Amino acid sequence: MNPEDPRAQVAVGLDIGATKIAGGVVEFPAAKILSQRSIATAPWRGAEVVLSDCLTLARELVEMAPALSPGGQPAVGVCMGVPENIDPEGRVTSTNTLAWRGVPVQDMLGRIAPAVVESDVRAAALAESLWGAGRGARLFVYLTVGSGISHTLMIDGAAYLGATGNAITSASSPLTTECTECGARLEPVLDHIAGGLALPRLYNARGARPVESARQVLSLAAENDPVAVDVVRRAGEALGVTAAFLVNVLDPELLVVGGGLGLAGGLYWGTFLASTRAHIWSDVNRNLPIVTAGTGVAAGLIGAAATAWKQFGGPQPAASPHNP
Repeated sequence: MNPEDPRAQVAVGLDIGATKIAGGVVEFPAAKILSQRSIATAPWRGAEVVLSDCLTLARELVEMAPALSPGGQPAVGVCMGVPENIDPEGRVTSTNTLAWRGVPVQDMLGRIAPAVVESDVRAAALAESLWGAGRGARLFVYLTVGSGISHTLMIDGAAYLGATGNAITSASSPLTTECTECGARLEPVLDHIAGGLALPRLYNARGARPVESARQVLSLAAENDPVAVDVVRRAGEALGVTAAFLVNVLDPELLVVGGGLGLAGGLYWGTFLASTRAHIWSDVNRNLPIVTAGTGVAAGLIGAAATAWKQFGGPQPAASPHNP
């Protein structure tokens, strides 16, 4: 054990996104990343291939854990944070990014080490609750903005699951309405306006030069490219409408924003912040703190490992003369 902290344990976490898979060995209770690796998700290759990559990475990290951990101890467990709906039993119930519904992912992962599968946003929210911007808050919303957008409500350090584990969906279904001027039926979907995959698609539909990533669109907006500025501003405004809706419905004491795009700053963040406050209905809530994730882009990885640590390890009782 670590002589500075006799409680020290390690766990393995995988944060699976639409563009990359980040995995690492994390020491707890300090939440210190001891080793980290990242590989491309490339979901177009097929769900089975991506799952095979995830299991291989998990196995490699579990095998290296004893060499990194205090006292050479093995990882207490491993967790995959998955960008899908996950039910309370750890089963994948949606196919938005990865067609793993009906696949015994948790059982397959459990052949490597004690395992749990969790929603990526709930894992990241756990990291923020224990070590990040949500630490000490009784009730806060964590909103993650990356390739896609989702949220979770944290209550006294635990994520609210809902009846089926689906209390994370805030950006995937259309907001259907009709134009009062022309009668056109509008079905905007937030993921298709403000998510990380949407920005380059929207820019390429109007821009003079092709881009491949949201980061490029943000850079062009910072250079006052008019198309990029318009795409980013529309994205930030749309995200703010949904964030304000969450505040109006859930009445949190704090809104924490994470994910690669959520942490990007600049025009995206400024527009989002203004839009959120403009669409919060009650003046009691309008000035609630809206902050970025304290654990940064590592929230998902740390949170996944922490999910395994809390379930299979966690704080251990001190040894006694009668129970060494």
